[in-house]
Amino acid sequence: MTRIYLLNPPFIPHFGRSARWQDTGRGGTLYYPIWLAYAAGFLEKEGHKVKLIDAPARGYSLPYVIQDIMRFCPDVVVVDTSFTSLENDLKVAREIKSHVPDAFVIGVGPPTSQFSQYMINNGFDAVARYEYDWTLAELASNIEEGRDLTNVLGISYKVKGKILHNPKRPFSTNEQLDQLPFVSQVYARHLNIYDYFLSSSLYPEVQIFASRGCPYQCIFCCWPQTFMGRINRRRSVMNVIEELLWIKEKLKQVKEVVFEDDTFGIDRKWLKEFLRRLLEENLDVTWNCQVRADLDFKILNLMAKAGCRLVIVGFESANQQILNNIKKGIKVEQMRKFAEDVRKAGILLHADFIIGLPGERRETIRQTIKFIKEIRPDILQVSVATPFPGTEFYQWLKENGYLDTDDPSEYLDEYGHQKCVVSYPWLSSEEITKYVDEILKGYYLSASYVPIVFRQILRKNGIDELKRLLSSAKVFINYIYKRNKF
Repeated sequence: MTRIYLLNPPFIPHFGRSARWQDTGRGGTLYYPIWLAYAAGFLEKEGHKVKLIDAPARGYSLPYVIQDIMRFCPDVVVVDTSFTSLENDLKVAREIKSHVPDAFVIGVGPPTSQFSQYMINNGFDAVARYEYDWTLAELASNIEEGRDLTNVLGISYKVKGKILHNPKRPFSTNEQLDQLPFVSQVYARHLNIYDYFLSSSLYPEVQIFASRGCPYQCIFCCWPQTFMGRINRRRSVMNVIEELLWIKEKLKQVKEVVFEDDTFGIDRKWLKEFLRRLLEENLDVTWNCQVRADLDFKILNLMAKAGCRLVIVGFESANQQILNNIKKGIKVEQMRKFAEDVRKAGILLHADFIIGLPGERRETIRQTIKFIKEIRPDILQVSVATPFPGTEFYQWLKENGYLDTDDPSEYLDEYGHQKCVVSYPWLSSEEITKYVDEILKGYYLSASYVPIVFRQILRKNGIDELKRLLSSAKVFINYIYKRNKF
């Protein structure tokens, strides 16, 4: 039995490494350490002694974490990383190694696929590139049995001063995903679900995956290009239903289940079967998911009947040329019709937009603002375009000289919020940031948002909707205050 300590390391308070936009959240959002939790569950299933610690959620300092690791006496320490926190995470790895020199310290997360050599030279004994559940299990077994790491697919490590890169591990299969323990069970054993909050979800919530990988080609999206790949693989319908049944029975305090799939229900046959089984089981589970703006009213209406409360949709821009530039594969008219159908089905709409993508100009921003006012989403998220290393967007910006910096640690401001590092000759990074804040302020702090608020609270779970809105508003107003935007 190998003793394994999995760590979401200390950084800026309330920092979310598992979020697609890695920051501290302008609405109070804090994600579960979802990828670490899946790995923890699988390692436990394989017979290893596991401890999972989420330092940002618990407010643990680095000295506290070091002492906790020393008490646990691990053989392996797994440290989660993200692009924006990488330098901090390297420091954490070095501190762990200095206090527990006999432990094997391995880094996981998106940066491992792009900076494996740098990470090993600056703190880690090894890194697990891309998806890492099975990689960690195989690594732990080799360490336990005293075997070398030559045959462990998907890792990079150092031997006698030389860094070796073992062959890439194939991405998981549908069958393998069904073998993973329910991540909700891992949360119940290792975490406090009240630590986590999503501004779009009823509180408390749990985040799970029904599938991994996204086949779509959006040039800015980090996970498919640097972490989980473009091959979509999914759990069986019954496997997902069984987890929902477990949550309903064992985590009765949970108000909503969040499907964190990059694109939920890519396989329409799977989606229809899932909805049919939900209705047949009469589960009465409230859930939300991330989808593309290409679902028709018929399927949306069925989703609503099956308990779907909200859909999160990446519209990104209301300018067709920008959508083409980022390979979104969606037409503006499709987006407009989709928003109408979501409203008609009685589902809440969380609309995501990005300012600063290729082709962005002041006029295209005005088009997006007009579109936002037209569709009137229940929740609006507007982000600065963030070029994560390894993405096609990052490469394009770098080749054209549009990056203020290529150091991801400079992508956040002092409070841990997104900072724009994209500057065009016709649109500066300062202007992009200003537009983002002005769009959010203009939407949420206007009288026209009041009826949208009432639309949310005058429905099922209205009290919980109100609590969610008030919690998010408090954090958002503090964000605006800090940015001196009043």
